[in-house]
Amino acid sequence: MELGILSIVPPILALLMVIITKRVLVSLGVGIIVGALMVNQGESMIIDSISQIASIVSGIFIVDGAINSWEFYIILFLLLLGMIASLITITGGSQAFGEWALTKVKSRIGAQFVSAFLGIIIFIDDYFNSLTVGNVSRPFTDRHNISRAKLAYIVDSTAAPMCVISPLSSWGAYIITIIGGILVTHGVTQYEALQAFLFIAPMNFYAIFAILFVLAVAYFKLDIGLMRTHENRAINTGELVDTKKGPAPGESDQMKPAVKGNVGDLIWPIAVLIVATILSMILTGIQATEGSVTLLATFENTDVAASLLYGGIISLIVAIGISFSRRLPVKILGVGLGAGIKSMLPAIYILIFAWTIIEIIGALGTGEYLAGLVDEHIQLGYLPALLFIIAAFMAFSTGTSWGTFGIMLPIAGDIAAVTDINLMLPVLAAVLAGAIFGDHCSPISDTTILSSTGAGSHHIDHVMTQLPYALIVGVIATLSFLALGFSGSVWIGLLVGFALFALTIFILKVLVNSSVYQEV
Repeated sequence: MELGILSIVPPILALLMVIITKRVLVSLGVGIIVGALMVNQGESMIIDSISQIASIVSGIFIVDGAINSWEFYIILFLLLLGMIASLITITGGSQAFGEWALTKVKSRIGAQFVSAFLGIIIFIDDYFNSLTVGNVSRPFTDRHNISRAKLAYIVDSTAAPMCVISPLSSWGAYIITIIGGILVTHGVTQYEALQAFLFIAPMNFYAIFAILFVLAVAYFKLDIGLMRTHENRAINTGELVDTKKGPAPGESDQMKPAVKGNVGDLIWPIAVLIVATILSMILTGIQATEGSVTLLATFENTDVAASLLYGGIISLIVAIGISFSRRLPVKILGVGLGAGIKSMLPAIYILIFAWTIIEIIGALGTGEYLAGLVDEHIQLGYLPALLFIIAAFMAFSTGTSWGTFGIMLPIAGDIAAVTDINLMLPVLAAVLAGAIFGDHCSPISDTTILSSTGAGSHHIDHVMTQLPYALIVGVIATLSFLALGFSGSVWIGLLVGFALFALTIFILKVLVNSSVYQEV
C-alpha cells in the first residue's frame, strides 16, 4: 500500500504524544492502533488490525512454531539482569562498591569520566554496553549525587557511537557485511569491505563528536535544559530521579542490603557476565561461520541475544552462589529475585510496545518513503549532509538504527555509483552517522530504552535530557558533512567539526555560567 507522506503519521503522532503527555505506553499504544488501522483499510479494518497487532506481539515470543531467539531472549536477559542487580544489592555488593569507589573517585567529574571510559572500552555490543555500564557505574555515580538522567546520557552517548566505529563489534560486523555487498554490486575493487569500514570511521562525525561532547559536558559542567534541573535536584536534595514519577527503573523498596558485603560481591557477577557473554559471542560466531574462521567472520555471525542470555544465566548462578556464601536467608533470596524481576517490567513493557510499533511502521513503508525523498539531481556537495539528515529522520521515526542501515546504505551506494564513485565512502559514513543521531533522539529506540534502564532513569527523563545534546552534535555533524561533501577531504570535514565543537563548548560555558541562566 502506497501511503506516501501519510506513512509518517503514526510515528510522529506517537512521538508528539510522548513529549506532550510524558506517558510512553499510552503514546506508543495510540501510534500502534492508528498505524494498524491505516495498514488494514477495508470493511474488516478493526478485526484485521487487532489480528495484526496480536500476531506481532505473539511473534516477539514465538516465530514459526519455535522460540524467538532475538526479542524473547532480550526480554529474558533483562529479567536476569534485574535479578542479578537485586542480589548484588541485597548482599551489600553495591553499597560496598560505592564506598570503595568514593576512596578512588574523588569528584563528580571523575565519576562521570569513569562511566564514559567504561562506555568507550565496552564496545562489543550496544545492548551489552548500555545495560552493563549503567549497572556498574550506578553505585559510584549515586554516591556523588549524579542524576540518573545524566548517567543515562553518558551511557547512551558512548554505547552506539563506539559500536558503530569499531570493527570488532556486532555492529561493525553487520555493517561490514552490508558494505561488502555494496562494493561487489558496484564493482568497487580499490578497497575491501573491512578497509572501507576503517576509512569510513573518521568520517562518522556524529559518533566522534558525541563521545567528545560527553567528556566536555562532564568536565565543563555543561548542564543545559532539563538536565540542569535533574542535576540541581540531585546535588541539592540527593534525589537522583524525579520521585513524582515513582521509583526509578531497577529499584524497589525491597532491594536493600540484607547483609554486609564486599566489593567482590559486585565485581564477580559483573566480571562473569562480561567474560561469559564475550565467550558465548565467540562460540556462537564460530559455530555459525562457514568456511575459514576469522575474528571478523566470528563477530559477523555471532548470536548476540543468545550470548547475552547465556552470560546472564551464568552470572546469576554466581550471584546466587555469593548469596548463599553470605548466608542470606532463602526467603530474602526469593524476595530479592522477585523484586529484580518486578523492577524490569516497566522497561520490558516499553520494549514490547516499541517493537510492535516498529513492525507497524515497517508495514506502512515509512522507511521506503523517507529514503525515496532523495533526489539524485541535487548538487553533489549536498549529498552527504542530505543523507545524514534523511537517515537521522528515518531512525528517529522508526526507532531502529540497524533497520536504517539496511535500507539507506544500499540506496546511498546506488546514488554514489551513478553520480560520483568518489562519494561512496562519504555517503555511507553519512548514513551510519545519521542513523545513530536519529536513534539518540528517538524515544522508541530500544537502545535508548535500555540505556535508561541500565542507568536506573525514567525513560522519558532520559529522552528529554539527552535530546538537546544530540541536536547540538547533530548540527555540528551536518556542517561537517557539508564541508566534506564540497571539499572531498576528510581532514577539512574534521577541521570544520573540531572548530564548531570548540566554539560550541565556549558558547555553552558562557551561557551556563551567566547569571541570567543560573537564575532560570
